[in-house]
Amino acid sequence: MSGQPLPVVTLLVLVVAAVATVVIGLYGVRLARTTSDFLVASRSVGPRLNAAAISGEYLSAASFLGVAGLIAKYGADALWYPVGFTAGYLGLLLFVSAPLRRSGAYTVPDFAEFRLGSVRVRRLAMLVVVVICILYMVPQFQGAGLTLGILLGIPAWVGALVVGLIVIGNVVGGGMRSVTFVQAFQYWLKLTAVAVPAVVLSVHFFGGAYDLGSPAPPTVGARTTVDITTDVVVQVSEALHAQVSGSVDDAPVEGPVSLGPGEHELGAGTVLVLDAGAPVPVVAGAPATEAQWLEPGWGFGGSHPIYQVYSLMIGIFLGTMGLPHVLVRFYTNPDGRTARATSLAVIGLLGVFYLFPTLLGAFARLWVPQLLITGASDAAVLLLPGSVFSGLGGQLLAALVAAGALAAFLSTSSGLLVSVAGVLSTDVLRGRVRDFRLAAVLAGAIPLALAVGVVSLDLSRTVGLVFAVAASTLCPLLVLGIWWRGLTAAGAAAGMVVGGLVSGLAAAVTVAGGVDGGLWGGWPAALVGYPAAVSVPLAFAVMVLVSRATRGRVPAGVGLIFTRMHAPERLDVGSDRATELRSR
Repeated sequence: MSGQPLPVVTLLVLVVAAVATVVIGLYGVRLARTTSDFLVASRSVGPRLNAAAISGEYLSAASFLGVAGLIAKYGADALWYPVGFTAGYLGLLLFVSAPLRRSGAYTVPDFAEFRLGSVRVRRLAMLVVVVICILYMVPQFQGAGLTLGILLGIPAWVGALVVGLIVIGNVVGGGMRSVTFVQAFQYWLKLTAVAVPAVVLSVHFFGGAYDLGSPAPPTVGARTTVDITTDVVVQVSEALHAQVSGSVDDAPVEGPVSLGPGEHELGAGTVLVLDAGAPVPVVAGAPATEAQWLEPGWGFGGSHPIYQVYSLMIGIFLGTMGLPHVLVRFYTNPDGRTARATSLAVIGLLGVFYLFPTLLGAFARLWVPQLLITGASDAAVLLLPGSVFSGLGGQLLAALVAAGALAAFLSTSSGLLVSVAGVLSTDVLRGRVRDFRLAAVLAGAIPLALAVGVVSLDLSRTVGLVFAVAASTLCPLLVLGIWWRGLTAAGAAAGMVVGGLVSGLAAAVTVAGGVDGGLWGGWPAALVGYPAAVSVPLAFAVMVLVSRATRGRVPAGVGLIFTRMHAPERLDVGSDRATELRSR
């Protein structure tokens, strides 16, 4: 594709980023000795370093690539993705971070047993953590395959394997100690990689006569060839004349074709050639004109856009409070006060970062609109700089973006792997350093296999489903466990099971291809694709109702437990369990 950076330039930059990651990880390995080092960096990470590490971990492929792609495709409604990703930390700041740190827990299952005194609930929470982390790692590895495949022309599985091996190596070598330094570095790399192209493209945009608010559809600026890799239904708002080789509306076509306004199906393997100035079809359900793209209320394709938007907001905002790899980082703070300071700093760091993918999404609509035909809008950030600027400058910008994308895959996958290895080593194995390393290898191999074998969706859409699962399981456990004395083990277990089954089944059906939205006005497709508006209230309700029905089983020491979680550290209420784990 025109504007793509030379593989040698991209390869050189990617190698430098990967080597820097490994070197920084090796520095952390030198400091990792005890189980506490591997699990929570011996609770010695200050708020500034931890905030950068959390931000580096949290800004996944969905943030670096997916947000811009969804904004390019769906417009104003997609802005709820970066808003929700950032606002979720406000909930963590207000309701979770400090009490969770004061509990003395090392993992979410550890907190479940501490709060409810139930080994069974601990095991259930462990299972939920493992499922969420593995599901979240799959799109990271898929994104790595997409990125390296586009930029270097290698098979997708190779990119996933390279990222997976680097991640497993860093986590096995130094655990949380090593990963903390790596993730802090990778936040600043990602910020640089997304900010520099966004600023350069902004100068180019304001220096030209460009209009993103016209009632016309997006158009290509030069003769463009588009390869359709999977069957896709597109909508045409103005008559389109193009050269086609392949299948249109289930009929073989070879030569010039005129597509009238409406929906048309393009078969896999079809090649579409658009002349300069030709209107660009968009994936069915997305805003077809620039004016529609700027207006909220279109949703994300489907018959119930308002429901989609509100369900997405609920899932992302509350899901942040249930993500294991985010929660585990607060255990690394020395106390609750620094945990709150960390949360506040993260909000600022994320707010700065998300300014730039938003700009790049708008510019992608203008300069690489051909991606709207295939739906492969995740590639927009990668292809945008080289499509606008020719020569070495454009190639270097695109290579910088590629390095940032690699950092996104590495940092988030590392945090997820630390989380799942931590719970497996402490809940299934004996909790030693060698157990942590074994768990990391096994837990890293499973999502690698899944990344190659399952259907790939938009990165932010896939991650949004994982957020819905977290919001429907661990979020109610934490919020009610921290703030409601009446929660019982039976209530917590019932709520996690019901919320997990409803949201998990919806996610599985969506990944498998979704459901036909034609029945009942498209409600089945809306509910399955965006389950959080149903599954989250249901999980909270079940936890409360079952806890009320089993109120006689409230843990006897709940008063002391609440005092430990909510009393300031200076009162020295309760003793930490760090000494016990350091001795292992």
